[in-house]
Amino acid sequence: MKVSLFVTCLCDVIYPQVSEAMVRILHRYGIKLDFPKLQTCCGQPAFNSGYWEEAKESAKTIIAAFKDSDFVIAPSGSCVGMIHHHYPTLFKEERELLQQVNELKEKTYEFTQFLVHVLGITDLGATFRHRVTYHPSCHATRLLGVTNEPYQLLSKVKGCQLIPLKNASDCCGFGGTFAVKMSDLSGAMVKEKAEHVLETEAEVLVGIDMACLMNIAGRLSHEGKNIRVMHLAELLYEGVS
Repeated sequence: MKVSLFVTCLCDVIYPQVSEAMVRILHRYGIKLDFPKLQTCCGQPAFNSGYWEEAKESAKTIIAAFKDSDFVIAPSGSCVGMIHHHYPTLFKEERELLQQVNELKEKTYEFTQFLVHVLGITDLGATFRHRVTYHPSCHATRLLGVTNEPYQLLSKVKGCQLIPLKNASDCCGFGGTFAVKMSDLSGAMVKEKAEHVLETEAEVLVGIDMACLMNIAGRLSHEGKNIRVMHLAELLYEGVS
């Protein structure tokens, strides 16, 4: 079985420790991830900006990179959501490529989806004695339907006090290019999200999309608040190390 890592842009360039944590966790269960070097951006920035032809070129590279993989795993609901939800739109008039897109969709999973639904694992035997609150990112929940999986994993972490986040389903304001095009509105949204995080008095903010976490972390840092921000893979790996 060939299980491949789709590293995603942010984790490749800014947060490599997230992908490393994911790789190390899966290795504990006998899964050695393959890394196709051909992979590139999923095309989401171009797609969201209206440059669909450019997005299609990135998508074709992703399709080719993972053509021979049995499973594709990524630490991002947003990038996996792009493949599942928007690739079919990009290639709806190209029958051969659409078939390849459908094959890629069927084998591509966000990290917590793969753990819970493919491996059947919810308890990693982790311990993390901190007050934690969870931000459910928009693309993971709305495009992929990832809702319970992160909570299932967190609920099994010994010593973890999980605190509900007010208006948790509200967007953090990032939205990729939205944060650039509508910076004032985006800033107001992340300000409100950060306020709700602070209300929990949590020591750690956790999520499954680094774009959202980067945005919220930036706001918290701007306000001088010392709250640790982590991807769920990092928390779980720290808990089992």
